[in-house]
Amino acid sequence: MSIEAGDRPVALVTGSTSGIGEAVARRLAADGTRVVVHSRRSAEAGRALAEELGGHYLQADLGVEEEARGLVGRALDHFGRLDVLVNNAGISRPIPHADLAAATAEDWRRLLEVNLIAPWLLCTAALPALRRSPGGGSIVNVTSHAGVRPKGSSVPYAASKAALNHVTRLLAAALGPDVRVNAVAPGLVDTPMTKDWTQAHELWRDRAPMHRPARPADVADLVASVIASGYLTGEVIVLDGGLNLT
Repeated sequence: MSIEAGDRPVALVTGSTSGIGEAVARRLAADGTRVVVHSRRSAEAGRALAEELGGHYLQADLGVEEEARGLVGRALDHFGRLDVLVNNAGISRPIPHADLAAATAEDWRRLLEVNLIAPWLLCTAALPALRRSPGGGSIVNVTSHAGVRPKGSSVPYAASKAALNHVTRLLAAALGPDVRVNAVAPGLVDTPMTKDWTQAHELWRDRAPMHRPARPADVADLVASVIASGYLTGEVIVLDGGLNLT
């Protein structure tokens, strides 16, 4: 077992080699947390980021149950503790909401496997270690504005995020006071994945009071604040620049 010196907390951030996940990993590392960087692919980028942050990189396909369950154990093998779990990894497939036939059973299965079942498996695997965290364990699920309002890239995607929001509340009620569970639900975030989403960018510029989409650092700042708040649990915090107001 390779345990680094010191008593600094350890966070596992899934899907953390780009976009929101990378921003969260960087922010937590800047706050003094040792970070386990994860990706399904992007191993080279993951190893480079982990080395830069003084953390550790692990590769796993969260759509495969054995790999999802094993991810927590591998993190514990390296650091010997786990204090924070950020379920950030997720997938999406654009499908027009009115085109019901286009959303196949396989689409539903894959989106639910990665966006809902994998976070559940990770929470289950992490729970004993989180309960041992000296300051109390923390789970943050990165969900979506699409799980709060009837929007999003597809009906299966929005449903998977809405379900994760409800699971967040159920787990918060079940696991307190030892482990706090919250969700951050961003609207549009300006990342390479969304750069061609012209209509969505226009919507946020024209109608959101902040007149822009979120930046990954905006989401990371909120995730860090949620982790730092020792009394907050069971909340789904929408981060959409005020678009819900309109």
